[in-house]
Amino acid sequence: MGLQEEFEEHAEKAKTLPESTTNANKLILYGLYKQATVGDVNTGRPGIFNMKDRAKWDAWKAVEGKSKEEAMSDYITKVKQLLEEAGASTS
Repeated sequence: MGLQEEFEEHAEKAKTLPESTTNANKLILYGLYKQATVGDVNTGRPGIFNMKDRAKWDAWKAVEGKSKEEAMSDYITKVKQLLEEAGASTS
């Protein structure tokens, strides 16, 4: 399986993460996903009153400069880690 296929598979698995997944971890995944699929941030930072979108933008900006492949690999690793933690906490 190629990196792209593995990335897409883990993007689907990420949808099964438990509700208890922290916002910080969700933002890390969001930033890596956007970097892998879009590339560097291509929009302006949302306004101060738009906290949710601003946090998402900041998470994406934090991984700016990573290659598509590096972002995909980091995303896969993070999803695996979160799924393992979720499995460990439910058993």
